[in-house]
Amino acid sequence: MADHAPNFLRLVDAAKARIEERTVDELRQRQQAGAAPLVLDVREESEFARDRIVGAEHLGKGILERDIEGRVPDPTTELVLYCGGGYRSALAAAALQDMGYTRVSSLAGGIRAWRERAYPLDA
Repeated sequence: MADHAPNFLRLVDAAKARIEERTVDELRQRQQAGAAPLVLDVREESEFARDRIVGAEHLGKGILERDIEGRVPDPTTELVLYCGGGYRSALAAAALQDMGYTRVSSLAGGIRAWRERAYPLDA
């Protein structure tokens, strides 16, 4: 894992203190039960093109706040956001909460944790 700057980590920690996180096991169980929330991949387009969680839609962190209302107009839609390791998605989840989305969470460990469990990926 890359080293992250201390101020970035403080920002992520502050976001994580006010959002919910879901585990990869929770999300996978929900998928298998047919009750999965909308899963949004907030990574860069090139990362999404390489691989993604099965069923995930792409809405990169760089355009998330600008485009979310067009893609997900109902702020009560349940959303799980993920990135590489759970940092960008935590920041993105906090931003969506600030925009009025009430059922948004971040996937703890991101796609790395998903891969470690050998859960299915689309490529």
